[in-house]
Amino acid sequence: MTATAAQRERISFRTSPASYRHWSFEVNGDVATLKMSVQGNEGLGEGYELKLNSYDLGVDIELADALQRLRFEQPQVRTVIVTGGIDRVFCAGANIMMLRSSKHGFKVNFCKFTNETRLGIEDMSENSNKSFLAALNGTASGGGYELAIACDKILLIDDRNSAVSYPEVPLLGVLPGTGGLTRITDKRKIRRDRCDVFSTVAEGIKGKRAVEWNLVDAIAPLSKWDEAVQSTAREMADALPKRDAKGVELPHLVSTEEDNRIDYKYVSLEFDDAAKNVRLTITAPDSCPTSAGDAYAEGANWWVFQAFRELDEALCDLRFNRPDIGLILLRATGSAATVFATDHLLTAADHWFVNEVKHFVKRTLKRFDLMAKSLYAIMDEGTNFVGSFLELALACDRTYLLNDPETPVQLGVTAANGGVFPMSNGISRLATRFLGTPEMVDDVLAKTATDASGLFDAEEADDLGLATFAPDEIDWEDEVRLAIEERASFSPDALTGMEANLRFAGPETMETKIFGRLSAWQNWIFQRPNAVGQRGALNCFGSPQAPEFDYTRT
Repeated sequence: MTATAAQRERISFRTSPASYRHWSFEVNGDVATLKMSVQGNEGLGEGYELKLNSYDLGVDIELADALQRLRFEQPQVRTVIVTGGIDRVFCAGANIMMLRSSKHGFKVNFCKFTNETRLGIEDMSENSNKSFLAALNGTASGGGYELAIACDKILLIDDRNSAVSYPEVPLLGVLPGTGGLTRITDKRKIRRDRCDVFSTVAEGIKGKRAVEWNLVDAIAPLSKWDEAVQSTAREMADALPKRDAKGVELPHLVSTEEDNRIDYKYVSLEFDDAAKNVRLTITAPDSCPTSAGDAYAEGANWWVFQAFRELDEALCDLRFNRPDIGLILLRATGSAATVFATDHLLTAADHWFVNEVKHFVKRTLKRFDLMAKSLYAIMDEGTNFVGSFLELALACDRTYLLNDPETPVQLGVTAANGGVFPMSNGISRLATRFLGTPEMVDDVLAKTATDASGLFDAEEADDLGLATFAPDEIDWEDEVRLAIEERASFSPDALTGMEANLRFAGPETMETKIFGRLSAWQNWIFQRPNAVGQRGALNCFGSPQAPEFDYTRT
């Protein structure tokens, strides 16, 4: 079976330390060590070998899981050492043979997922009382160095051989695909001319020059390597407050599948393959904890945490396993009172677990923002678009609101809509929506409430600018049906480009640059003959053939 055939099979995003193949996870007090020892013959697909600690999606799924467990199961950890378990090799980056044999859409989604994981590291450094030390025990190239620069500090072994490098341009004809070029300029703020040299020297840069150019923070000789790693980690940990708390175990999610449905406890998906859409519903229960202590006691079963874990997994599944689905029809249902109470807790409580859940919801909403699928919010009878559920609607490309007094929609604003869950551009979805009319943000936030007495009707929501269209009960079915059918008739390539351009108005950030370049430049380069043609660089890599380029600049 080829790698592409394997990728057509269902990819699972559920794993745990007991089943890791490529990472070891060790915790020693307030310092944890994530060690990467990729098993060459244990790739997610067949037809390639994961040599030199190169990775595929399966390796990164394990890393993403390990980071989640560090957040929730190990709150006492203050510093995480990320290192390699193979002698003289930290990580050789994404596996080239895997990329060569993968379909275009898989390559792009792979880059998107790995970068979301690296952004997750940076989010932990900012919000989870954890710092990260990349202990480069050997060469870090391509995606391996990109993993390193997601960390707070980089320590490189000085053995006269180990280097950091971006070999993608000179060897592969593509870009450092998970934010590499953006991070060396915007995060490490390296001079442009040095970035140019670094990104075109396949063998990379090592030793004192790597420190001088700020590619790494320090070097240490082999004879003092272990001592340097531990002393640096200790220094980083001591710079953060201690957190004495018992962690929350993360069990596997449970779902059932039957015909065209997938059902979790709080999230369900109903597929219409012929129409190329999915009806995604998230539901709030009738009751919920109202104190941080009670939410902590429920742990992973706290409904908002479980619901957004389910949503997060569903979004990953849609990306990789359902490429033909082009439109997500979002409905939010259940108790508005529950969402009001939960949002109040998320925004007001001073508790490490509640804080971690809040940031997890933020990251899941960002993953929703970044879906390369059209997003329509369907606000009809029985729906609940309050607070954090309203954020999902604001993330959509369009919102269709039923304006019928006989079948009211639950609509409400909470403190969660005021910027608690910022987008990749660093501002709220309301501020992004009303970029040209910022006074409307104030109008909406003036409706902020803490309980169901703050609900308002469809007509008022329409006046507040929260609906794209608000048909009455007579026109509702026809208008929604025609909108869905029309969307399905458009070019998916044009829609993907249009949506990616429109969703992130406002400030430019490192994060929007990363995904903008991934959506545009890398997406384009991955399809060009210079990279993937018969004599393209990706196809010639590792073979006696030299690539042949069309040197016409576009």
